[in-house]
Amino acid sequence: MVGIIVQDNEPIDRALKRFKKKYERSRVLKEYKKRSFFVKPSVKKRLKRAKAVRAQHKLTQEKV
Repeated sequence: MVGIIVQDNEPIDRALKRFKKKYERSRVLKEYKKRSFFVKPSVKKRLKRAKAVRAQHKLTQEKV
């Protein structure tokens, strides 16, 4: 669980900003979205292959 302790005399805006940063760094939302629906194994494999192709293409573009 993500949480922060609000300091004395700390503006609520600053505390909220700290909370949002901590929340994003913990990747809670990304994990939730990943688990919220079922992805067939064949689709996972296809996405993984496409990701590898994009990464390889990016590496070859940087070398040029």
